[in-house]
Amino acid sequence: MGQLTGKVAVVTGGSTGIGLATAQRFAEEGALVYVTGRRQRELDAAVAAIGHGAVGVRGDVTDPEDMDRLYARVSEEGNRVDALVANVGYGEFVALADITEEHLDKVLGINVKGTVHTVRKALPVLNDGASIVLVTSMASTSGQAGLSVYSASKAAVRSLARSWANELKGRGIRVNALAPGATDTPAMDASLEASGLDAAARERWRADHSAAIPLRRMARPEEQAAAALFLASPASSYITGVELVSDGGATQLGFGLV
Repeated sequence: MGQLTGKVAVVTGGSTGIGLATAQRFAEEGALVYVTGRRQRELDAAVAAIGHGAVGVRGDVTDPEDMDRLYARVSEEGNRVDALVANVGYGEFVALADITEEHLDKVLGINVKGTVHTVRKALPVLNDGASIVLVTSMASTSGQAGLSVYSASKAAVRSLARSWANELKGRGIRVNALAPGATDTPAMDASLEASGLDAAARERWRADHSAAIPLRRMARPEEQAAAALFLASPASSYITGVELVSDGGATQLGFGLV
């Protein structure tokens, strides 16, 4: 018996990285997993990799109608949601002087509005006693240069977790946040590339960043998935409103101090 046997889960942004690893782990633990992604080819590949009857629903979290379609699919198939992981996020390195309206709209639209749409639209199909996991970031408290808008957006998501945990307690629905630290994903590489770093410079950044983390390495997506599983499963049945930081010790111990 897996930790999520007989449960139904939704993981947004499940085509790659932490989202894919989370959907795979949930499926291995017995859940029927619905995953979303914006690109059909990548979504189809993810569903095939996940297996265990996973269902892919193409959609963009910034579009409320897409979220309506997602949860309509869940309902039409006779299911209700026991675990929801709002994983979709976007960030890029942009200095304060270079912040544009487009940058603001994209980051806040995906990370904040997208999270609101994902959870708000799920309410009619969430089971009482369900678990919601909002993926934030250690960047929300670390004050990294060039990530001001991204960091602020993730701090907003952390605040949403507190408020929603309070609002939904009457239904026994737990809402928690998962704050990953540096995790080796395609999204990280894309963000570094978009910042203008060539392949060699990106590798140097990875090496320097890893050396400054107390555990001396970046996380694997599977490690973040394990943390998400804990928050989504009965193992955390008395935990709500918290932010679980999974960052190799960087937040509590400090970069380069150990």
